[in-house]
Amino acid sequence: QVQLVESGGGVVQSGGSLRLSCAASGTIFNIISMAWYRQAPGKQRDLVANIIEDFSPYYAEAVKGRFTISRDNAKKTVSLRMNSLQPDDTAVYYCKMVITSNRGGIAADYWGQGTQVTVSS
Repeated sequence: QVQLVESGGGVVQSGGSLRLSCAASGTIFNIISMAWYRQAPGKQRDLVANIIEDFSPYYAEAVKGRFTISRDNAKKTVSLRMNSLQPDDTAVYYCKMVITSNRGGIAADYWGQGTQVTVSS
């Protein structure tokens, strides 16, 4: 089994910064990709950023230039540095990893429990 645990959410004023982290544990052979999604009240869950080894990170247009995603393969973690936060960034943020648990195994999606980010104006 694989578990993802997120940390770092909270309340911040407009223009402030936060850093989210997500750590994977369990039976892990390879982490193919790591990503952050967010879901605002009444809206669908949207991709914010993802990172695949040997490829440039992808960012949603709304966060380009403000958010930075990074991964640490040895620690099995992914982080999201969020600068210049705005009220529209308020949402529950989820990390997702695509993981194989053994050599030749099928890749599966795993999600964190979500962490609330609230930006006050």
